[in-house]
Amino acid sequence: MKTKITILIITMIIGLTSCNKNDDELNLVKFTLIGQNNLYGNGAENITKQKLVISELNSWNELIDKMNTVNDVSDEFTETDIDFANFIVIAVFDKVYGNGGHSIDIIKITKNENKVIVTIENILGGGATAIMTQPFHIVKIPKTDKLIIFE
Repeated sequence: MKTKITILIITMIIGLTSCNKNDDELNLVKFTLIGQNNLYGNGAENITKQKLVISELNSWNELIDKMNTVNDVSDEFTETDIDFANFIVIAVFDKVYGNGGHSIDIIKITKNENKVIVTIENILGGGATAIMTQPFHIVKIPKTDKLIIFE
């Protein structure tokens, strides 16, 4: 009898652990990379450190124009024609640094009932070159009406 109870308890624990993992996987939002690199215009692009949610074509085109002020950065994007009926763009820009080797990274995007959470880190810490850089990371996600917050 003790063996059957022990097996039942172990089975329940495994089942609960599996449910938790599946719940986490269900809460992940799949995102598609559009571009991740650096601006090299020494701030001439006039893009401040910011986090953007872009849901319409005019704002997207304005951002691309600003980013291309000094160098044609958008030539390296995986796509520039975004279907805003089905997707939104998430763009994050770090500050301008006096040296290279920095990054800003969207490491995951999750959702719950009320909001979408974009988690950002600076994986690369800089010091690689003596050139002015401004890291950016741009992705697209399926369109949502939920509040988007950045952490």
